[in-house]
Amino acid sequence: MKKDEKITPWEVSGEINYTKLVKQFGIKLMKELPKEFNENVLFRRKVIFAQRDFSKILNAIKNKKPFVMMTGMMPSGSFHLGHMILAQQMVFYQKLGARIYIAVADLEAYGTRGKNLEELRKIAIDQYLVNYVALGLDLKKCDIYFQSERSDDAKKANAYYRLALNFSRYATFNEFKGVYGEISPSKMSSSLLQAADMYHPQLPEFEGKPMITFIPIGIDQDPHIRIARGMANRNKDQKFISIASTYHLFLPSLKGQGKMSSSDETSFIAMTDSPEVVKKKINKYAFSGGRDTLEEHRKKGGNPDVDVSFQYLKFFFEQDDNKLKQIEEDYRSGRLLTGELKKYLIDKINLFLKEHQKKRKEAKKKIDKFLFNG
Repeated sequence: MKKDEKITPWEVSGEINYTKLVKQFGIKLMKELPKEFNENVLFRRKVIFAQRDFSKILNAIKNKKPFVMMTGMMPSGSFHLGHMILAQQMVFYQKLGARIYIAVADLEAYGTRGKNLEELRKIAIDQYLVNYVALGLDLKKCDIYFQSERSDDAKKANAYYRLALNFSRYATFNEFKGVYGEISPSKMSSSLLQAADMYHPQLPEFEGKPMITFIPIGIDQDPHIRIARGMANRNKDQKFISIASTYHLFLPSLKGQGKMSSSDETSFIAMTDSPEVVKKKINKYAFSGGRDTLEEHRKKGGNPDVDVSFQYLKFFFEQDDNKLKQIEEDYRSGRLLTGELKKYLIDKINLFLKEHQKKRKEAKKKIDKFLFNG
């Protein structure tokens, strides 16, 4: 890794070498997928690029067998475009028949982000859940819970917390140290609870039997997956099916390196940003792959591989592959200028956010009627 590259479950910064991480973590690149996947931009453009044991999920979908998509949210700040990658996958898999489990990692956030539980609960509801619904998620077909309060059903709650404690029997401090590097008591307890998040759908109190389960994540979260799989495979108290996983690219920070961070407002576009704020952030902060001068850009062209505006179009905002290809060619040739590319993106984002913010208002009404503990 380069000196400026840092990738942990709690911090991502610097230039990311995905090829090296794939080899380091022992995962595999995504192979050819069924038609319904290739119709989705995230899969077609290899934004979701790698996997571990994903063939289990593909077989379940093909044979119309039940399966679980387990995910979580860290309610630490504003919901932004970077979070939309996961939200869109929730909607996609729900339409394919997945049972969606969503853990609000309020206990982990309490231990690592310094916020109180009441504040974290409010962020989870007002930011994340409202945006999930506005993006198309059906909460009635989800099991959404807070780590601090798994369920009003004592049998379910006891099974969940008991599993977290039982997992501690099947891991060592050296294992935690080897996977995470520097470790603290709060991070160890968070890891055990996350392992329970990943595997508890397979308990009798929840899905009733071992259930094929997968987790879509950014590659920075893979240490959690690896340590949970290890503990579950050694667990003698319960038979589990090893969780599968998929890995998506990070939507880059506006500044170009690392991923969007909720703690840095100049690194992200929030789903509640006004058209004026979007324009200002893109024009002022969006890292450019263009040249230093107009003459040089016309002569040598720009680099869309590092240009944030082009990457945002690739991830979300230009659905037409032919149009995206033309934009890329024009930018590389120098025919398209950075300012023109930014303006095109600004218009696209603001058109999307105008409709999304209307949907957010309707989503808030649905959230008020939804019970979070089952």
